[in-house]
Amino acid sequence: MMERGADMTFSHTSVLLNETIASLNVKPDGIYADGTLGGGGHSLEIAKQLAKDGRLIGIDRDEAAIEAASQRLKEYSDRVIIKRGNYSDMPEIFKELSIGKADGIVLDLGVSSYQLDTAERGFSYMQDAPLDMRMDRRESRTAADLVNEASERELFRIIRDYGEERFAQNIAKHIAERRAVHRIETTGELVEIVRASIPMKLQKTGGHPAKRTFQALRIELNGELTALEDSLDALIDLLGDGGRLAVITFHSLEDRIVKAAFRRNENPCTCPPDFPVCVCGKKSKGFVVTRKPILPSAEEEEGNPRSKSAKLRVFERKVSG
Repeated sequence: MMERGADMTFSHTSVLLNETIASLNVKPDGIYADGTLGGGGHSLEIAKQLAKDGRLIGIDRDEAAIEAASQRLKEYSDRVIIKRGNYSDMPEIFKELSIGKADGIVLDLGVSSYQLDTAERGFSYMQDAPLDMRMDRRESRTAADLVNEASERELFRIIRDYGEERFAQNIAKHIAERRAVHRIETTGELVEIVRASIPMKLQKTGGHPAKRTFQALRIELNGELTALEDSLDALIDLLGDGGRLAVITFHSLEDRIVKAAFRRNENPCTCPPDFPVCVCGKKSKGFVVTRKPILPSAEEEEGNPRSKSAKLRVFERKVSG
């Protein structure tokens, strides 16, 4: 959890930590990549199991994560390389580092505890702050820009699809009405608009009324689902024979994308079902290790409520030949 004081310390409780590390089958001399480095929780456990000739590449968009993980992994600096970027940049990063294939890759998707708990980052609906939500603060566009510039129709689509919010149309309408009077700049203003868009009797159940809207805007602003959809095939291609890709999702749309990509890479054949033999020539890249996703234990959910929606899926690469 967050440590509070004069300085805000990047801290994040890694979800499904033991299950994820176990699924990677870490080899002391292996090459591993953490595409969502965060506070370095998963990376630390991997680094502990590596010998000096093993390698871990940690990647993150957030400068605070890079700084915190660099400190946390200092003891293992002889086997850890940290890069700032998106996990979608991994093929280019591997090329730059002259790395061939990986023995394991981990993605822990979503927003970190630090980002949620640091008010000025603008991710949280619990604290009033500038409406920011950028995972990479080198990007110029903020959530305030999105809320004020996207069409009402586009906001409706984002909140409906990425937030799975039943009152998306009403929320989009109220946002459009408010911004016509003055620009919406803070998380507090947006929360107020969302509250006014949802019947009061329904606000008493199902958690904070703004949760789904904030989630949807964050996903859209940071291109989270697009990056995931566009990257999974390439990440599987980066694995060597027997290498594993472990992905932790926190959102049903993320999980659907991962599940579909894993199935497609296991069975890419596009021939009609009634064909006696495959003629499309598409070969399987491996197999899905987790037929059903691995979920947090009751103990973990109790200790870390943010783990409740987490799902872990694992794919193992098999190189034919």
